Amino acid sequence: MIEKDWFFYIVRCCDDSLYSGITDDIDRRIKAHNNGKGAKYTASHRPVTLVYSEKCDGISSARKREAQIKHWSKAKKESLISGIPS
Repeated sequence: MIEKDWFFYIVRCCDDSLYSGITDDIDRRIKAHNNGKGAKYTASHRPVTLVYSEKCDGISSARKREAQIKHWSKAKKESLISGIPS
């Protein structure tokens, strides 16, 4: 069985807030967010722009990374997006 690639991603919403999630298809997921079908939060904060993504070693790894980063401050997330190591 071929395993899918999984990604952790961050999008910037129209109000400059950040939303993070996981997916196995980034392009499809961003389109879903911008069509109001991606998540309840992003549906009311459209349009969104992909600002960060990283490939993970499976869905479990992607979920762990998402859980870790969701607890970060916005400043720390902005540093990650900018490529500054934290």
